[in-house]
This record gives sequence, C-alpha cells and structure tokens, in this order.
Amino acid sequence: MDKILLTNLQFYGYHGLLPEENKLGQRFNVDVEMIVDLKKPGITDDMNDSIHYGQAFELIKEIVEGEPYNLIEAVAGAIAEKLLTSFNLLEACTVKVIKPDPPIPGHYHSVAVEIYREKSK
Repeated sequence: MDKILLTNLQFYGYHGLLPEENKLGQRFNVDVEMIVDLKKPGITDDMNDSIHYGQAFELIKEIVEGEPYNLIEAVAGAIAEKLLTSFNLLEACTVKVIKPDPPIPGHYHSVAVEIYREKSK
C-alpha cells in the first residue's frame, strides 16, 4: 500500500464549543495519510500520475482556517471528504486533527481525533 504523508501541518483556526474558541481561535495541527498507487508516477516521473501535495495542503488549509466547526471530528471529516472528492487517484485517507492547547484544565500534550475514510465505489 503506497502513501503520501503530510505531517504536522500547522494552522490557526476558530473551531470549538466554547465562545472564546470561536472568538480568540487556537492552533491546530493536522496529519494526513493519502493512500494512492505510486507505482506509475515512480516510473513516469510525471505529476499527472500522482497527487500534488501542495494542492492537498491548500485544501486542508482552507478548511482548518475557514468557517468554524464545533467539533474537531467535523473538521477531520470535512478534510477527508474534500481530499477524496478532489483527487481522482486517491483511494483512501487517514486524517488526524490535533488541538495542542484545548481549554481544559490539566497536564497533557494535546487532544486529537483520527479518522479513516475510503472512496465510495
């Protein structure tokens, strides 16, 4: 199984249930694993046979830095849906959305959700 990985993408967005999250915003990190057959582009060296990760980054950025969602589950779902519908060669993807600084008391590294979605056949 071949993959294109985009890791630790960093954005600033306004997602969350609390009013201050929607007003002040916070950092979000995103990891994406795109499952795509890379045999042909490995031979042809032609971008048309692969997925342009710069374009994928921009699509993810539009969602994370765009209209607010209440839940990071919804952010992850929107990213997966956008990637799957935007790239014909993409077979499936795993999307992880990380909130490094959620407004909850305690000591922790971060909170995150991770989803896996496949293209409908």
